Amino acid sequence: MKEIEFKIEGEYIELVQLLKAIGLAQTGGHAKMIVNEEMVSRNGELETRKRAKLRPEEIIEVDKYKIFLR
Repeated sequence: MKEIEFKIEGEYIELVQLLKAIGLAQTGGHAKMIVNEEMVSRNGELETRKRAKLRPEEIIEVDKYKIFLR
């Protein structure tokens, strides 16, 4: 599993924006597809909300990636 640290600018980042920012999705449509296919977990639980507001100290897992939000 590849680990990534991502610093959030501001209070939160939406899930689809995060997937694009770290390069796991090339477009917003691709990011939505990743979420729709139930490939994302947030703090160990399935996350199906595309616009979920992610905050520092959360852990997101997608495929072979573990993303630590700071």
